[in-house]
Amino acid sequence: MAPGSRRDDPARPVLVVDLGAQYAQLIARRVREAHVYSEIVPHDATAAELARRRPAGLILSGGPASVYEEGAPSVDPGMFDLGVPVLGICYGHQLMARALGGEVAATGQREYGGTAMSVDQPGGVLLADLAGEEQVWMSHGDAVTRAPEGFRVTARTEQIPIAAMEDPDRGLFAVQFHPEVSHTPRGYDVLKRFLYDGCGLLPDWTPVNIVEDAVERIRRQVGDAEVLCALSGGVDSSVAALLVYRAVGDQLTCVFVDHGLNREGEPDQVEETFGLHFGVPLVHVKAQDRFLAKLAGVRDPERKRRVIGEEFIRVFEEVARDHRDARFLVQGTLYPDVIESGSRTAANIKSHHNVGGLPEEMDLDLVEPLRDLFKDEVRQVGAELGLPEEVVHRQPFPGPGLAVRIVGEVTAENLEKVRGADRVVREEIRRADLERETWQAFCVLLADTRTVGVMGDGRTYESPVIVRVVTSEDAMTADWARLPYDVLDRIASRIVREVPGVNRVAYDVTSKPPGTIEWE
Repeated sequence: MAPGSRRDDPARPVLVVDLGAQYAQLIARRVREAHVYSEIVPHDATAAELARRRPAGLILSGGPASVYEEGAPSVDPGMFDLGVPVLGICYGHQLMARALGGEVAATGQREYGGTAMSVDQPGGVLLADLAGEEQVWMSHGDAVTRAPEGFRVTARTEQIPIAAMEDPDRGLFAVQFHPEVSHTPRGYDVLKRFLYDGCGLLPDWTPVNIVEDAVERIRRQVGDAEVLCALSGGVDSSVAALLVYRAVGDQLTCVFVDHGLNREGEPDQVEETFGLHFGVPLVHVKAQDRFLAKLAGVRDPERKRRVIGEEFIRVFEEVARDHRDARFLVQGTLYPDVIESGSRTAANIKSHHNVGGLPEEMDLDLVEPLRDLFKDEVRQVGAELGLPEEVVHRQPFPGPGLAVRIVGEVTAENLEKVRGADRVVREEIRRADLERETWQAFCVLLADTRTVGVMGDGRTYESPVIVRVVTSEDAMTADWARLPYDVLDRIASRIVREVPGVNRVAYDVTSKPPGTIEWE
């Protein structure tokens, strides 16, 4: 077991030090997949700041810079003296070598992509599970040419002499390759060796423990106070609501503001799941007419969002007047929201995608039971809580609903068109067993555009629909899904046949970047 590690303290996080790599979140996710809790911290955190967080281990991420560039990201060298196990990856590997007296140079021997790596046998602590020859993913120009004193070199490639090194007595490990990516087939084994053997941790970050810890924290925070939850029916707000309900029972009241912009069948499912199945106190406000009246004539997408957000708050306030003793509001903030806030203290959280900002006059404190979780972890917790599978695996849906999937004015007629087309897309994706393989599958109605078509014996001038299906891990990037032609054919044929007012279907083949997932 490495110095400073304790198997009896599962609350201590593994901190991923972000050195500008696009893979920092991926590293944190891979650590959690090994059932170890992780958090991301900025590279300029001091050793004292890191120590105050009582980490069980540190991982220095990769990064696009050269350690010799002026202004390149660096770390406090004091972190290597904290007695905490450290793993350096790629750029982090080079920073560790340089900080501890090794040498890094631009050798001209660059490696990008799949690379054959020779592993010394035995492979030490980190590479113990690897064979003598392994395929790894490299992405570097500089290389460590001399290891610091006390380190043993455990792997090399044809181009570089030090592809991995370690000093287990001090709990220091480093690799030039990227173990977090799928292109390094045995990379997950390397990460687990660092976590379990290097840090001495147990794989106890599990849905059961997450639920137990969340319930305990909620009870401590809320006490005997009344709690309100703005329930959208999506997986985030649903899981947050059930966690709070498990913690405080009928002290919670869920408010479902039905703005009439949901997908087909979802309002009924919210009532059935929460009101009937779980018995959660639920207020269902049917407000479609109010929202449509406010959206009349509005075509600009940002104005749509403002109008919907403002009216949502008005409706929510009206319900809250009947709950004047409420002191807390449940919000489904996720860990990526915390990261994207840009706050080192993680205090500046994005507004709830439905509420659009907490009304100041309500003066409610936030309960955020999901703020430590990634989306896939939220789904696992939802399954542990007994949420129906169709809710647990529901694809992301924008807070303003179908309003931002209508390019043009939001009217009852246009809502019926886009809702009908959306139903067809989701049914065919489910029928083809592609729901879990796709991040989002939906359609966009070009309400202000007319295309010519031929139906029966005459011409038609009706609206086109754009089908959008993407694959992604976290929505930070996305690629368009290569759907089988027969699936696309069924989708297009059914939409034109079953949705009045639509006579043309197109498929969006734009990735993110440069495009976004949603159109508006």
